[in-house]
Amino acid sequence: MWDSAAETLRRWSILLIGLVLIVGGFWLGQVLYADRAKPQNQTTSAEKSPADTSHQMAHNTPSGQSAPGTKGELKRGPSSPSAAAEQSASQEKAATPETEQSKQPQVAHDHMAQMAPAPATTTSGQAAPVSKSWTAATAVPAAGGGDAAAGRLVFRKCQACHSLDAGKNMLGPSLAGVVGRKSGSEPGYNYSPAMKQSNFTWDRPTLDRYLDDPQKVVPGNKMPFPGLKTDHDRADVIAYLASASAGQGAAGTPIDQAQPGPAPSPTDATPPNRPQSATGADIGYVADARYTLRSGIAEGRMVYIGVGGAIEGKVNPVLTASEGQVVQLTLINGEGAEHDIVFPDQDTKSPRVTGKGASTTIAFRANKSGDFIYYCSVPGHRLAGMEGQFIVTPRPSPQTVVEADVSREPGDLPPPIGKRDPQTVRVDLLSVEVEGRLAEGTTFGYWTFNGKVPGPFIRVRVGDTIDIHLKNSADSAMIHSVDFHAATGPGGGAAALQVDPGGEKSMTWKALVPGLFVYHCATPMVAEHIANGMYGLILVEPEGGLPPVDHEFYVMQGEIYSDIAFGQHGTAEFSVDKLLNERPEYFVFNGSVGALTKLHPLEAKVGNTVRIFFGVGGPNYTSSFHVIGEIFDKVYNLGGMTTAPLEGIQTVSVSPGGAVITEFKLVVPGNYTLVDHALARMERGLLGVLHVEGPKNPDIYNGEVMPGMGH
Repeated sequence: MWDSAAETLRRWSILLIGLVLIVGGFWLGQVLYADRAKPQNQTTSAEKSPADTSHQMAHNTPSGQSAPGTKGELKRGPSSPSAAAEQSASQEKAATPETEQSKQPQVAHDHMAQMAPAPATTTSGQAAPVSKSWTAATAVPAAGGGDAAAGRLVFRKCQACHSLDAGKNMLGPSLAGVVGRKSGSEPGYNYSPAMKQSNFTWDRPTLDRYLDDPQKVVPGNKMPFPGLKTDHDRADVIAYLASASAGQGAAGTPIDQAQPGPAPSPTDATPPNRPQSATGADIGYVADARYTLRSGIAEGRMVYIGVGGAIEGKVNPVLTASEGQVVQLTLINGEGAEHDIVFPDQDTKSPRVTGKGASTTIAFRANKSGDFIYYCSVPGHRLAGMEGQFIVTPRPSPQTVVEADVSREPGDLPPPIGKRDPQTVRVDLLSVEVEGRLAEGTTFGYWTFNGKVPGPFIRVRVGDTIDIHLKNSADSAMIHSVDFHAATGPGGGAAALQVDPGGEKSMTWKALVPGLFVYHCATPMVAEHIANGMYGLILVEPEGGLPPVDHEFYVMQGEIYSDIAFGQHGTAEFSVDKLLNERPEYFVFNGSVGALTKLHPLEAKVGNTVRIFFGVGGPNYTSSFHVIGEIFDKVYNLGGMTTAPLEGIQTVSVSPGGAVITEFKLVVPGNYTLVDHALARMERGLLGVLHVEGPKNPDIYNGEVMPGMGH
């Protein structure tokens, strides 16, 4: 019997020892962590457990007041994103007025922008009890939970309408010093009656509720933005606004004063405690590499487990990226213990996730190549097995980068309608925001109809009823709409077709006048939506249709207002300042440089008749449309069809939001260059080619085309 018992004990000894080590590691980590956190807790307004901390920021806690238990002193919150992240990671610091405000998100438009200059500091220091009516729906993130660097990226959604420069009102009011301001009080801005009567002070809880659903909090305000639907986006943008407000305070705008707390305790081999990399402001909206990891127990140890794609189910999977790429990583808490993830060589660390199912997402740029590691910085967890490999390969050559082509092919249009009776025509449009090729080695964040620039060519006849259905992709950041210049009624349909992300609306209108018309998005700022690619053409054919031709082409001209200079490689972002100053970096046909030369040149043969439907999306510049080497036989000037066309025209002017139909017959082979005869724009990308094949015609053109002339 004793021999059997000894054998059983021997078999189970390894497992028992492993369990003892794991349990001991958990216990030791909690003891060490509690000892490290205790001095910090003593500096806050009241000692709270991690579970309690999330409650102290309820939306009805007055701004500028601390929780019960303070000694009347106003404490200073973290003065940098690193300090804020340290507090968030520990989840044991109580919220202070400064840190609560340090998370304010940026607004767009009438809404949040209404915050007036920050009022004088509250000096009473009296503690205010946390409301007992707190619910999860009204809670805001704990102090320090937002990251200002990440918030700067979120704010790019707002910068078309709001400035952080004091006194610079745009479509929305200036957000300089917004934290602590009264709603509707920014000098020189025309607020909506709803916002004027809201009587808010833009403290952190109010900002959080407003940014979640602007129309619910202030019904009838002018803001077209549907809100920020994730807690971390709101927390990050509030942190960014708060950091901007702090800068205003340094310049003379009063903000809450406080005593500095003790510096966080450093840990061995742990980078500065920040949720994002120091270069977070350089991160674009679209990540190059995305990973999801879940914490868990495998192989008798604590590990990261891959979720999805090639890393699905792998323990501490090898993560890879190329130098310069943006890496997005989501960490999910799989078993309930506290965890984070650190990329020390990339100077990046996530906030800690506590509680099963909790998650956080970070994004950083892989700034240097090499063989690196990632790990959990919670004491004891790295030794318990939470460590993996992160490999960054050298930057690829530009030739190996393949960008999505968003340029619509010039031959992509429906056939002529011809003779038929009027009918109801259903038109489906999808507004979708995509990252696409702007030029060689350069991408841009386009806003599109149906994923291409310009939007689809729509063809109806006079007397038709157009049944328009507009969907807005659930991935969109903005409300979108459509205004048909061919429609008669409020907004050309846009008044009835303002669609939230993930939504759909429809309406009908009747085509009363034949002609070629522009359509475009008409959601404020309208010029921004157009400049980002939301425009197209609709042809209303006259009764009986147009005369037949051999080829029809669809060409539109637009402007790109990028933050980086023309020709610079990388990811270009939209620049609202350049738009408002009418200084585009690019002029393009069909959305991108080379769209009608390298990618999709026009093709025809000698003897063919050609019809070009040409329009200008703009939003700012008139085009002098010209085809080098051709004379337009017919020009339906301004896109009209109720009068006879002009004949024998060399160049035609087309204003933003305007269109023209040109026709000509090809009699000589060669390349014919499409230009705006404001020819300096060729140097910024505005060029197209009509390639014509066929026998030479020396009676018309007797000469040898010189090499390199492009004709």
